Amino acid sequence: MNVIVSNKFASQLNTLQIDVIKSVNGEFSPEEITEMFANFFYNKMILDVTAIRGYQSAANIQKLAVGIDMSKVILVLDDSDVTGSPNYLSQLISMGIYNFTRNIDNIPFLIDNPNTYKDVAQYQQIGMVANEISKKHETAKFNVEKEATGGGFTTIIGIKNVTDHAGSTTLIYMLKKQLQGNYNVLAIEIDKNDFQYFNDPDLVSVTKDKFESTIRNANTYDIILVDLNNSDSEDSCSDVLYLLEPTTIKLNKMIRRNRGVFDNLRGKKIILNKSLLDNKDVMDFEYESKSQIFYNIPPLDDKKDKHRVLDDMLSHLGFLRQKQNGLGNEKTKILGIFKNKS
Repeated sequence: MNVIVSNKFASQLNTLQIDVIKSVNGEFSPEEITEMFANFFYNKMILDVTAIRGYQSAANIQKLAVGIDMSKVILVLDDSDVTGSPNYLSQLISMGIYNFTRNIDNIPFLIDNPNTYKDVAQYQQIGMVANEISKKHETAKFNVEKEATGGGFTTIIGIKNVTDHAGSTTLIYMLKKQLQGNYNVLAIEIDKNDFQYFNDPDLVSVTKDKFESTIRNANTYDIILVDLNNSDSEDSCSDVLYLLEPTTIKLNKMIRRNRGVFDNLRGKKIILNKSLLDNKDVMDFEYESKSQIFYNIPPLDDKKDKHRVLDDMLSHLGFLRQKQNGLGNEKTKILGIFKNKS
């Protein structure tokens, strides 16, 4: 049996089809929550983060972690910039809190399939300050620029097709247009020449052996988007997005080539691109593939300069200036800690 501690999300949590032995609603100090459940047996605690008084400070979550077994907690994060920041998420992981989500519909799955460190490790890396990252990366790798660190570093986002022709080239073109109002952006494709058809001087085609020297000479840019194609240059990127086009024929071809493909993608940022799946379809996809989808992007018109869904995805990747565009949230966003917030 499970327990629920709720506040802001009380009505949504009460609709979950799970066994509940106790439910409390309100705002409580970490000490009060610990006292309520110190001698109470339960399977999982579904904890609305807004029910923790002062939850904006990770120090209060730390107090709770001292008195509660956090491996039994599923933490429901709110829609604030604070709980979505790389630093906050990194601190949660450091405390051993791996089961966090913004999608309440994902809770039944997490009860039976709790996250491990491997599932959330990439968020801890994002939360590192720049000098900590540089200690771990060789000179060929670049530090991640995040608003939380004060900026000043070049972010390199690699994008790689996993299913055939999943749309990395066109997506990079659209992301560049989306970002360039707030950032100085360069896009690079490796061992390909498709960028020439976009007629943009900040879309560059290079061979694999020229890639690292190209990014070294591009340190005046805030962001570099990289179409990785078939190269193995992921380690030179701050982060990598893996694109799947979730049609039956594309997925079946992918799996026939590599039956362990989803094992290889575990803990990585999987993007469903050109996707016609709705929220329920994505949840089914996650369950069947035993994977987590970072974002679900529908088919988009590449002639348009702005797309709400892309701004929302980019803000979750850490490019917080995109939130200033006033485009709001997009209902198609999905998954893990960044699941549907609407």
